[in-house]
Amino acid sequence: MKYMFLKGLDIMANDLSNRFNQLFDDSDRFFGNFGRSFFSGLSDSFKDMKSDIKENDDSYQVVVDLPGVEKKDIALDFKDNVLTISAKRDSFSDESDADGNLITSERSYGSFSRQYAFANVEESKISASYQNGVLTVTLPKKAEAISNTHHITID
Repeated sequence: MKYMFLKGLDIMANDLSNRFNQLFDDSDRFFGNFGRSFFSGLSDSFKDMKSDIKENDDSYQVVVDLPGVEKKDIALDFKDNVLTISAKRDSFSDESDADGNLITSERSYGSFSRQYAFANVEESKISASYQNGVLTVTLPKKAEAISNTHHITID
């Protein structure tokens, strides 16, 4: 009898646990995307502008992935030893159904920018190219900044 009573409590506990889990599963479906569209517009530039920076003896090179951005929508500025890359990605047509239901959207659009600090850059010789969604900016170093080993004699 005692075993049957405990077995009954165990079944009731499992049933309550299952109902509780189902409640959260259902609410997760309901609230799962709640706020996603609001927060999706608040993406940071680091996510939108993934980059590599290389340093050679005579220059720096910044390579930035900008998929979906047209060349005309990219602006480059160099002021006070800071390279600023700004870009704008236009909105896109989503793949939602007739009711406008879009399960998830990870593509971002809008304006974004990122800054990189460099020392001893020959501003007038900075060059850039854009091909297949990849921006490459080359920043030559000033001649006096290029390190040359110079032997100094002691008198």
